[in-house]
Amino acid sequence: MASVETATNRFSDKLLGLLDRIEYRRVETGEDMEDVARIRYKAYKAGAVMHLDDQAVLIDEVDFDSHAYVFGIYYEERLISTVRLHHVTPEHRVTSSGKVFPDEINAFLDAGMSLIDPVRLAADPEIWSEMPAIPYLTLRIATMATDYFQTDRCVQMVKPAHSAFYKRVFDADFVASPKSNQGKFIIDLMLLATNVKETLPSLYQRFPFFKSEPYERRMMFARGDDLPFSPLTVRPTARRAHFGGERIQLSGNAYAG
Repeated sequence: MASVETATNRFSDKLLGLLDRIEYRRVETGEDMEDVARIRYKAYKAGAVMHLDDQAVLIDEVDFDSHAYVFGIYYEERLISTVRLHHVTPEHRVTSSGKVFPDEINAFLDAGMSLIDPVRLAADPEIWSEMPAIPYLTLRIATMATDYFQTDRCVQMVKPAHSAFYKRVFDADFVASPKSNQGKFIIDLMLLATNVKETLPSLYQRFPFFKSEPYERRMMFARGDDLPFSPLTVRPTARRAHFGGERIQLSGNAYAG
């Protein structure tokens, strides 16, 4: 048991070190969205995720939904991955997972629950083998979203082969069996869900790199009157949230913990 705990601590220390070199950018400009589209295309092509041709455009109107948040994850100023999050509520039901699993998603919403739906997760295949921690660095944004919006569930529409990762790391529960031939997808997809309010405390204890300060979450997700300016970049605050420290304002509306 001690050896497992030691290994977990070493892993967390490594991730905290990687986060020191990470920047998050909320994608709201055409140029940045083109970069996101290129990463999506490279990742989906390499992983044989969906039917693609050379003219495929992997940006759609849902990327610009009022409850959708597209992020780029940059390592030493290089875009390494991207994810789109949907804040789904009973009043606002725009969700990618709901197109594949409408009955299950609507059951959550009809029960009055709110959801975070992370989709379009894509990583640059050229560096995936060099940085296997990319899923953690990217999905940290989803944990921040569940915290910021105080949602009830974080749903995960994933390949069956990836379900073990979500169960092990996020304590995700089985929701729906795999489905095939869904739209452009050429992979099977299944649905899991994490009970956020039960899981977050233990998740932060096991993996402190998922922690964040309130001001980081606000800069990531606030819009309109809640955030009068648009941050160029956001630096992760996991180290400060875990160990304490002073907030440092950098140039270009960037912050470090």
